[in-house]
Amino acid sequence: MKPPRRFGARTVATLLGIRFAYRFGSRLAPGRTVAHAARVFQTPLPSSRERAAHALSTMTARREVVDVDGEQIATYVWGDPATQPYILLAHGWSSLGLRWETWAEQLLAKGWAAVAFDQPAHGHSGGELCTLPDFVRTVTAIGRHYGDAEGVIAHSLGGAAVALSLDDGWTAKRVVLIAPAADPEAATSRFARFVRLAQHLRPSLHDTLAERTGVQIGDLHIRNHVPNRKQPALIVHDFFDRDVPVEEGELYASLWPGSILLKTRRLGHRRIVDDECVQAAALAFLSGVDFGGGDEAAA
Repeated sequence: MKPPRRFGARTVATLLGIRFAYRFGSRLAPGRTVAHAARVFQTPLPSSRERAAHALSTMTARREVVDVDGEQIATYVWGDPATQPYILLAHGWSSLGLRWETWAEQLLAKGWAAVAFDQPAHGHSGGELCTLPDFVRTVTAIGRHYGDAEGVIAHSLGGAAVALSLDDGWTAKRVVLIAPAADPEAATSRFARFVRLAQHLRPSLHDTLAERTGVQIGDLHIRNHVPNRKQPALIVHDFFDRDVPVEEGELYASLWPGSILLKTRRLGHRRIVDDECVQAAALAFLSGVDFGGGDEAAA
């Protein structure tokens, strides 16, 4: 759940109500408050489905469906990944697969196919709740379904999911992570501050999340996974990212062997995905251009 920078008056009023309820509920009814907070934490913003419905009228992709553990996952295919090297595209929290459409056009121009998809409870996919273990499970299933990729590009929570799922029955030759999330416990801390859930209730929140997913939150930190990755990786993060701090991108770069970190300025967490310089750098990297080690660039 993100700060209400672009929310309407009704959503702001709802947020204020939640904050009031959590502030008092944290003291008077902690169990019920944690249960409600867990549901809010796992529920994408409705804008994901709204944007997906609107995007159907202009999309250039071929829409397919992949069954993932009984959940219908919508996928979007440009070109033919069965006969062409393809790039897998993984969106972030409350986003959608078709947000990659402008990227797909450039990938096709380079001779690659492209595959994007909607995470559970996002876009046109089934489900009501979703969190990082669901992201990981879905990325893994889509990667296995379409086969090993020439490359993968992922944003935000999608970046964490890719980092955790790589080499689990699928792989990609090169990896681009844009504003990737690294620390799920830091995410729940930011969430708790935002909705005014008492910080001492976060362990209970973590337990509630683990009851549904079967995964302990500590096991999801990238330090447990990224040092084992062998693929060349490009990490792109903005100095002024207010949703996922740039320190998380720096952590990826410090843990991922041989990775390259590019830092941008004043693109924030979302505009960075659509920036022409970022796209050019990502496509060059996927094409095998040697950037050198550890350089920083301003886009």
